[in-house]
Amino acid sequence: MTGNKPIRIDKYLWEVRIFKTRSKASDACRKGRILINDHPVKASRIVAENEIITVKKPPAILKYKVLVPVENRVSAKLAPNYIDDLTTGEEKMKLALSQSDRLWLREKGSGRPTKKTRRYIDRLRDDMYQ
Repeated sequence: MTGNKPIRIDKYLWEVRIFKTRSKASDACRKGRILINDHPVKASRIVAENEIITVKKPPAILKYKVLVPVENRVSAKLAPNYIDDLTTGEEKMKLALSQSDRLWLREKGSGRPTKKTRRYIDRLRDDMYQ
């Protein structure tokens, strides 16, 4: 299960299913959205037991405690054995609301948005979550 092999933070976040892809985890590190013990980290930072990881997924801030560094990606059912979720219910609610918000939903049958409309929708999204 675990060994003495060092595990990178981007790989660890992907392995315990915080991010869908490792490249998204690396991008979050590059943008300064991943903190370990309240310090921004690079994607190559090694994870150790009992460290507190803060993940900024606008508009929410999620907190996790590393229980055991893992070498391979684990199933969603097994992920809680390796990471402890310290996120408050309020922050989880913010994230759920942001993901369910349908401000830019188009009516069925209205066709594809034009390039101009798509850019407008993208600007609205960016303004909401920054």
